[in-house]
Amino acid sequence: MKFGRVKPLDAILATAKAKSLEPTLGWFQLTLFGIGCVIGTGIFVLTSAGAQKAGPGLMLAFAIAGLICIVAALCYAEIAAMIPVAGSAYTYTYSVMGELLAWTVGWALVLEYAVAASAVAVGWSGYFSGTILNQFFGIELPAWLAGGPLALGGVPGGFINLPAVVIAGLVTWLLMIGTNESAKVNAVLVAIKVTALTVFIVLTLPQSEMANFNPFLPAGVFGGFGSGVGAVGAAATIFFAYVGFDAVSTAAEETKDPQRNVPIGLIGSLGFCTVFYILVAAGAIGTIGGQPIMGPGGVPFPAGSEALAQQCALPQYADMLVCSNEALAHVLRMIGFSTVGNLLGIAAFVALPSVILILLFGQTRIFFVMSRDGLLPESLSKIHPKWKTPYIVTAITGAVVAFAAAFLPVGQLADIANAGTLYAFAMVAVAVMMLRKSEPTRERKFRVPALWLVGPATIAGCIFLFLNLPFEAMIVLPAWGGIGLVIYYLYGYKSSHLGKGIVTVVDLDNDPAHIPHP
Repeated sequence: MKFGRVKPLDAILATAKAKSLEPTLGWFQLTLFGIGCVIGTGIFVLTSAGAQKAGPGLMLAFAIAGLICIVAALCYAEIAAMIPVAGSAYTYTYSVMGELLAWTVGWALVLEYAVAASAVAVGWSGYFSGTILNQFFGIELPAWLAGGPLALGGVPGGFINLPAVVIAGLVTWLLMIGTNESAKVNAVLVAIKVTALTVFIVLTLPQSEMANFNPFLPAGVFGGFGSGVGAVGAAATIFFAYVGFDAVSTAAEETKDPQRNVPIGLIGSLGFCTVFYILVAAGAIGTIGGQPIMGPGGVPFPAGSEALAQQCALPQYADMLVCSNEALAHVLRMIGFSTVGNLLGIAAFVALPSVILILLFGQTRIFFVMSRDGLLPESLSKIHPKWKTPYIVTAITGAVVAFAAAFLPVGQLADIANAGTLYAFAMVAVAVMMLRKSEPTRERKFRVPALWLVGPATIAGCIFLFLNLPFEAMIVLPAWGGIGLVIYYLYGYKSSHLGKGIVTVVDLDNDPAHIPHP
């Protein structure tokens, strides 16, 4: 199953050596990178939406998404340790299934990271404007600076979401000046988030009541094809939160001892975050309940819809979990811990930039490797002489994300980002299985146990969640892919280094050299 030109593994490793990023990260930093992205988006942004889709079944939704991510992470761990270069699923696909499919995977990852980073920037802006400026300083940001004209759920009279632009710009600058510096800042932010959520769990679980979990599955397990509701529909949405472990693999080239540290970072961050998700969901639902607001036919109103907003404006629904824009702080206020709730809101405000940081990090590394392969202009992969980072592509990516957060409807696009993510994860599982056949003797510091089961389970799980996304989200992936194919055939196909017969290999002295590839 090969489509187009296949780049040999030795050539991929040699290319990375010839034009490489400086290895500065250890297993602990990698794990924190994963935790930094995973804990944040799902807990602070998607908890209410998940409850509206599944009710108390949100706990099951987290377990479903986590289980699928665990099998995918095992596949990532083997192939990332075997091919420790930047590029994640794009690079892995290039080495096994060919350039055309690799381009489609890279292009899908571009959609995933950009949409997610923009969405979180908008979420951070809400905390900044509503909690920090308004609650603590009594400052009301003018409407024209608080949201873009196209923002979903919109701000009347909005022109630009200035706080979202500022935070995207600051995170971009941080990434440009150095990966190690970014990791240090991220470690502090992760500590704040973990502490805040631990306090939440300690305060809420003892006050949980079993009656709040009944009925456990008010919308059922399966909401139906394209409906996006039920436990599986909620799992398809909150899968957005698990993109963090994928970002860990994009840092493989900048990792010391990647054969050991990448698997630890991948599986460690995912396992830690999945347990946290389930405990926090149990605490939130067990204390104040998490039943969805039902629409016609006993089907929950779509999360983030105007119809749901109208229901939440009614007094009998105003205090429900599904109607809160800051779910966890709301829960604490409802059970008598207002001060702690406000502090948790501050923690979310402080910590969400770490999510943006990791998403931007992953985005720029995908662009960097596609540029290094000639599929995008090579000028994008320039390394700054002092900072040792791909500063040009980082600046461009940051500008695009800031623009989207300022003007476009990105606040509710988690489902769209998931479509690209699920496609990439499935392709990684295929690549691992094919490499076991084509490269059986190559050293593997980490091997997926029972690959005959784990590989197909990953693919089936990704397809399963994709089919449970809202129909509108499902059609975005082929549409975006079509645009990507046009760009590939107009530029990438002709400019590809592999297509020109330029392949980097390692000679007898282990020095990279470019030679024609027959």
